[in-house]
Amino acid sequence: MAMVGGQVVKVGDYVCFKCDIEQGAEITKIITDSRGRAKLYFKAPPDGFSGEYIGDSDTHSELATDCWL
Repeated sequence: MAMVGGQVVKVGDYVCFKCDIEQGAEITKIITDSRGRAKLYFKAPPDGFSGEYIGDSDTHSELATDCWL
C-alpha cells in the first residue's frame, strides 16, 4: 500500500500522473525504497499511454508523491 493525495492506494487501484500529458493507469506493483518512498508501477490502459516519452511503453512507474486520485 501507498499514500496518494492523503488516501491509501493498493495494487489494482487507478491513479493519475503527468508524463508528457496528464494520464492515468492501474497500479500493478508498489515498491517502497529504503527512504520510505513508494514507487508505483503501472500497466498501460487498453488504448495505451499517450505522449512521446511513454507512448510506446506497456509499463511505467512514478513516485506516489507525484500521483493523484
